[in-house]
Amino acid sequence: MVDAVTKRIAIQRVETLFHLAKEVFDRNPSLAQRYVDIARKVAMAARIRLPKEYRRMVCRHCKSFILPGVNCRVRIKQRREPHVVVTCLNCGKHMRIPLKKRKEKTVDA
Repeated sequence: MVDAVTKRIAIQRVETLFHLAKEVFDRNPSLAQRYVDIARKVAMAARIRLPKEYRRMVCRHCKSFILPGVNCRVRIKQRREPHVVVTCLNCGKHMRIPLKKRKEKTVDA
C-alpha cells in the first residue's frame, strides 16, 4: 500500500519534473520528453492521477509532451457541444475537451 507521505512526495516530484520539462523544452525537447516520462512513471508507481493541468500537456495517444503553439494546435469548436480540440502535431491525433460542465442528475425523494 502507498501511504499519504509517499503520495505527497510523488506529487511534488511530478510538479517539479513538469516544471523542468517546460523550461527545457525549447532548448532540448528530448530531455523534456524524458522528464515527462519519469513524471508519469512516478505517478503510476505512487498510484496517483496526474493533475488536470499536467494531463493536458501529454498526448493521450503517443504520450509525448505537448505545448500549445509549439507542437500542438488548439481550436475551439461549436458543433454539437462546445469543446476545445487539441491536435498533437507529432502523431496527428485529436483530443477533445468539453467546455460545458455536465449536469448532475438530481434524485427526487
